[in-house]
Amino acid sequence: MADQKEQHQQISIELGEKEAEGIYSNLAIISHSPAEFVVDFTRILPNLPKAKVHARIIMTPQHAKLLTHALHDNIVRFEEEYGEIVLEGHNQFPSGPTTSIH
Repeated sequence: MADQKEQHQQISIELGEKEAEGIYSNLAIISHSPAEFVVDFTRILPNLPKAKVHARIIMTPQHAKLLTHALHDNIVRFEEEYGEIVLEGHNQFPSGPTTSIH
């Protein structure tokens, strides 16, 4: 059997000025179909009954799963350095085709 070396391709990622500012979000609404996951990022502000979606990310189920792994790894490293992230009042996440994370 031939030796196959894993090849890593380097990519250059450009970060525009507007994107570098970032978008604050304290609410993510996640929905899915058989073909994709959709994550809408919004923010809820006191005394405002309406929330606007500030960014929508659409990805394949495979990329959504890779994202969950990457987030988990980063959360573990964060908590090792800074301590446990406490989720007050968030004992369970709802389940179903649409999930909100607040």
